[in-house]
Amino acid sequence: MRLDKFLKVSRLIKRRTVANEVSDMGRVLVNGAPAKAAKKVKEGDIITIEYANRKLCAKILRVPLNNVSVQEAPTLYEIIE
Repeated sequence: MRLDKFLKVSRLIKRRTVANEVSDMGRVLVNGAPAKAAKKVKEGDIITIEYANRKLCAKILRVPLNNVSVQEAPTLYEIIE
């Protein structure tokens, strides 16, 4: 699954266009390297999102095939920091 779609489906970022913009600014890292929105992510990858005043690190536990419900979204990742 593409990085921008995973961020939206997991609700780490609310909209896919915002996920694209943040990725293009270099504020999303996958396994420590800056990642574009089209990067393919898989289970076990570590996503780091750099906000203005904090960082969010999450490990991908499961990559869904389609969209998931709001209640199921938090089961896709584990917050590390």
